[in-house]
Amino acid sequence: MGISKAIVTGGAGFIGSNLVNRLVDEGTEVLVVDDLSTGMLSRLADARRRGRVHVHQIDVRVPEMRDVFIGFTPQVVFHLAAQIDVRASVADPLADASTNVLGTINVLLAARDAGADRVVFASSGGATFGDTDRIPTPETVERHPDSPYGVSKKVVDDYLDYFKRSAGLDYVSLGFANVYGPGQDPAGEAGVVAIFSGDLLAGRTPTIYGDGLQTRDYVFVEDVTDACWRAALQGGGRYLNIGTGTETTVVDLYDKMARIVGSSVRPNHAAERAGEQRRSCLDPSEAQKALGWEPWTNLDDGLAQTIDWFRRNQ
Repeated sequence: MGISKAIVTGGAGFIGSNLVNRLVDEGTEVLVVDDLSTGMLSRLADARRRGRVHVHQIDVRVPEMRDVFIGFTPQVVFHLAAQIDVRASVADPLADASTNVLGTINVLLAARDAGADRVVFASSGGATFGDTDRIPTPETVERHPDSPYGVSKKVVDDYLDYFKRSAGLDYVSLGFANVYGPGQDPAGEAGVVAIFSGDLLAGRTPTIYGDGLQTRDYVFVEDVTDACWRAALQGGGRYLNIGTGTETTVVDLYDKMARIVGSSVRPNHAAERAGEQRRSCLDPSEAQKALGWEPWTNLDDGLAQTIDWFRRNQ
């Protein structure tokens, strides 16, 4: 079974554009919905050459988006458009909720009215759970987000459940760990792997916030888009972790990357930032059971591919 037509909100972003490439590989006709505030059309150039990819520049919060969805008649909606900066959410919770909560409700209404079968939602595994003693963290752990961003992602699961029960709109909510890979923007998309890559290759001294012993679960972008594709085919009305189950400190991450680059530069340390968790690592075993999904790319290989991309494109 395939997917004939799909909408990708945020499709000009880092994860979204990689997902568009995957959909084109699968023969799906794609409509990218993106306001281009952080997304870049250049990311879609290859997909537009290879497949049936359309772009509509629009904010997911505006009422006119409903007509865009109805006109395209998607089978599946992948909702990736979001305010993704934890620190920005702490500074301005209202703006965060406007995009991540109200914008998502607007997407769900549009998907329902357009007759879509299913929504695949890009949630956040680490941010919705907050700090927890269960590492790796399974889906059964109670969630206590440490930032407005985490709250906004968590509350969407209740809206997804409501639309499934009230309108028959199926969904899968995928809680991504820290996604990294080729093409991430070190300036606008808050990915530490992209930031370190840019700094190391340019000969700048990177900055680690706090002591660097905070941990994250780094999952490769192609593995994430594979999870999105599988979720779109399977459905099931549930939340699933998408991570590797491997905890890595920021210091260890930096050391791995410095070795790959061949740099002996030691990072600076600055004060830790508000709203950031101490430990974050997701148990992906349920996604394996439900979707047949695994994190195929180990961290060393993924970092090597990412740094190689930055070396060729910086």
